[in-house]
Amino acid sequence: MNHRTRPRATRAAATAAILGLGVIGAQSATGATQADEPTSTPVPISTPDGQVSSYVVNTKVANPGQVRKAEQAVESAGGVVVQSWPQIGVIIAHSTDAQFRTAVVAAGRNSIESAGPTRSVAVSEGTPAGAQAPWGPGKGQLKPTAAKPGDISAGTTEVAGDPLEGQQWDMQMINVPQAHEITTGSPDVTVGVLDSGIDPDHPDLVNQIDRSQSVGCTDAGRPAQGEAAWAPTTSDHGTHVAGTIGAERNDVGIVGVAPGVRMASVKVVNDDGFIYPEYAVCGFMEAGLKGMDVTNNSYYVDPFEFWCGDQPEQAPAMEAVRRAVDWSTEQGTVHAAAAGNSAYDLSDKTTNASSPNDAAEPTDRVINSTCKDMPTELDGVVTVSSIDRQGKLSTFSNRGLDSIDVAAPGSSILSTIVRGDGWGTKSGTSMASPHVAGVLALMKSAHPTWTPETMIDEIRSQATDTPCADVSRGAPCVGTAAENSYYGEGVVDALAAVR
Repeated sequence: MNHRTRPRATRAAATAAILGLGVIGAQSATGATQADEPTSTPVPISTPDGQVSSYVVNTKVANPGQVRKAEQAVESAGGVVVQSWPQIGVIIAHSTDAQFRTAVVAAGRNSIESAGPTRSVAVSEGTPAGAQAPWGPGKGQLKPTAAKPGDISAGTTEVAGDPLEGQQWDMQMINVPQAHEITTGSPDVTVGVLDSGIDPDHPDLVNQIDRSQSVGCTDAGRPAQGEAAWAPTTSDHGTHVAGTIGAERNDVGIVGVAPGVRMASVKVVNDDGFIYPEYAVCGFMEAGLKGMDVTNNSYYVDPFEFWCGDQPEQAPAMEAVRRAVDWSTEQGTVHAAAAGNSAYDLSDKTTNASSPNDAAEPTDRVINSTCKDMPTELDGVVTVSSIDRQGKLSTFSNRGLDSIDVAAPGSSILSTIVRGDGWGTKSGTSMASPHVAGVLALMKSAHPTWTPETMIDEIRSQATDTPCADVSRGAPCVGTAAENSYYGEGVVDALAAVR
């Protein structure tokens, strides 16, 4: 057991405040490449006249007056305001004008720091009716998508309702049963599941969802209440994640890491499987506004697997998401996120061929240290790698020295699914992250005065030191048992979190 306390590695490149660079761009003050790195490959995003395109507009100062000036600039530039977040100085806007990016910064004069697109295609869901768009619904058409490194469903079948806790090797590995002898979590603690929605009828979840806190964010980034907005439609991913976090102890099915806490369904995944920046911003802001204690983020923000801070078209959306994460953290929310499933070394970025994933053809790119997997590589987020039943790094898991915080089980995890209100297995870092979110919820239950910063320090320092072990795919492990590229500070420990 590792009980040292040490400062968390900073991820400042592209997470510090982004400074304005001309009429359409932005670049982080620390987002410049290191001396021995190449500039990342530009990915021009076309926003032709007549196509409804989505943008983030970031103000230089986050206050209502500056946001109102920027809103007026949006309107002057031929756009409509879909959603404003004055707390962080971020506006989500739609426009059918090809020159909107240039025009809005010019119209905003000194109020606007940066503006940039959030997608490389038209807005498939259209512009919300309340935005009063002059072009009408403006439904877009998604192009054929590139393959996104995703989770693996294996043996996902309906299971009889006998208790399945004995099959949850993952809970045994991280000492959840022992933690439950102390606490199963407090109903005063809420975990926001930023995902594809939680099945509201599943017997293991029906009593665990805080419906008043749940929200949908996939209507162009505008929050919407009601079950229709936050329930799953095309994916059971969020339902599986939720079961790991908080499935009820009720003599049915499985038991989650923190069955005594509440969960809010924060739907940020649209019916086509995309999590665009405006959805993520909405999710983090709603978590902060509603006082959620923990969020789980088993995704990366589309359409870039890695958003590059040295690219003016990508930096504004990066900045908007960073602001939302930081603001929700300031409200007391701590975040866990999946490291990703590309077997990529996050500490040694060189190339990427998967993005943008909503375009007909992704671009082969040179990438560098300014390029970040969001939200997992942002400061204030616990980055989680995946391990298998033998305790080895899952072959699909991303890794990286000073990039991974902790590891958790993510291969062949049994949890709740939508089909038949049953149970099934999935594999991915998406399955590892909710174990950590659940442990953070137990920690908050046992230590209600702890801040997000304290919780991050503690979950790292309490993790079980784990030495390197070879896997058959990706970069080899480097580092010591105390901290290495596969396990970070070690395997998360639920019992240590509640002592």
